[in-house]
Amino acid sequence: MRILHATTRTIGLASVVIMGSLLMATTATAESLSTLESESSSEVKSSEQRATIAAIASSNESFEILTAALEAAELVDLLNGSDAFTVFAPTDAAFAALPEGTVDALLQPENRDQLVQILTYHVVPGKVMSTDLSNGAVASAEGRPLEVMIGENGVSINQATVIQANVEASNGVIHVIDQVLLPPEE
Repeated sequence: MRILHATTRTIGLASVVIMGSLLMATTATAESLSTLESESSSEVKSSEQRATIAAIASSNESFEILTAALEAAELVDLLNGSDAFTVFAPTDAAFAALPEGTVDALLQPENRDQLVQILTYHVVPGKVMSTDLSNGAVASAEGRPLEVMIGENGVSINQATVIQANVEASNGVIHVIDQVLLPPEE
């Protein structure tokens, strides 16, 4: 009986540790996105003082995979430039939801063209705030349209949900999304 009681207590303790770890991971992601919002949406910063889209992504823990992808696709300079863009930015969790090995394969030099195609499908030329969005198609920088749907549950782009809108940058705006957008097959 004593062994059973000790085992039950150990399993219970392990469950508490696992749940605590999950809670900390969820809290860390929420805090990271919250920090992103407070750092980039301050009204006292002029557009010259704000960081670029690429700089915001690279300074936030939620966009480590996106940052690596932008570097592998050689798009960092474009998103550090003066041209205005709107980026629907998938979080690391969104990239992690892709089939196993997909991200590693896309980051290989021989797959650069495919990576550029996927990343530019997340970009719309010009600065489009959430209040500027309406239901319908909008042209991506990749060339194919993105479908914007505004409903009771918020804004979605294709199948992805905008989980944080209007992260302003000196050269545009970021809308954080919960899924990676894949261009439709031609």
